[in-house]
Amino acid sequence: MQTLKTGVSWLDTLMPEGLPLNTTTLISGPGGSGKPLIGDNFVAAWLRNGGSAVFMSLQYPSTDFIYESLKSVASLDLRQYQKKTAFISLDVSIDGLTPPEGNVFRANMVRPAIWDAALEQAYELVPDEGPGIMVFSSAINLLLFSPTYGEAILHKMELLFQEEKKTHTYVFSASTTAKKDEIARLEQLADNLIMARSEKKPFRLFMRIIRLRGVRFSNEEIPVPIPPRALAHVKDIAEHSRKRVIPQISRI
Repeated sequence: MQTLKTGVSWLDTLMPEGLPLNTTTLISGPGGSGKPLIGDNFVAAWLRNGGSAVFMSLQYPSTDFIYESLKSVASLDLRQYQKKTAFISLDVSIDGLTPPEGNVFRANMVRPAIWDAALEQAYELVPDEGPGIMVFSSAINLLLFSPTYGEAILHKMELLFQEEKKTHTYVFSASTTAKKDEIARLEQLADNLIMARSEKKPFRLFMRIIRLRGVRFSNEEIPVPIPPRALAHVKDIAEHSRKRVIPQISRI
């Protein structure tokens, strides 16, 4: 099993052999607990080690939030990786997907028929070299709020998780505050499962690895070091999802 060590001390302590390549990782836990901040460390390590990243931007109002998050959490300046990154921005007002503008395009990822087409278009925008291509998405549970497509897009995710020989590496986070039963189905299928929780006063994020495919790991729960400047980012994004994204998806 090929792996990638993150170079982040607290992560490397838990996964001394690194993150297995060509697998699915699900970071699961209650909403607003800062799960994407854990994922930021994985994608930052990926880019620093010569890989490419596809960001599936479901909850962010603009790509600026992704740039800011990676800067504050992982001290990574995405501007230095323009040729190694692509952004799929969720747009439920369109039926399909738009042509890329630079390394960004819009897609209605709620529709299962668009899922594969959007990812394929994103893969064409970045080189497949080094450890390969990582697809990184937070809050994939948002897609499940569609009354029309929710179950179908969940099935699309399940098929991805079940693929035995994956050609890319996937890191997703999902909230269990709503759609808990549906996310539990993905938890059962993920190659790598990380559970996260938070304490609010003061805000602290904790994580525990439940399983990693084919490599040794520690299942000790640890506090995740979070820079203070990242905390406001978590709150802003959670509020945007609650007030804007979920109502939009719930109408289709």
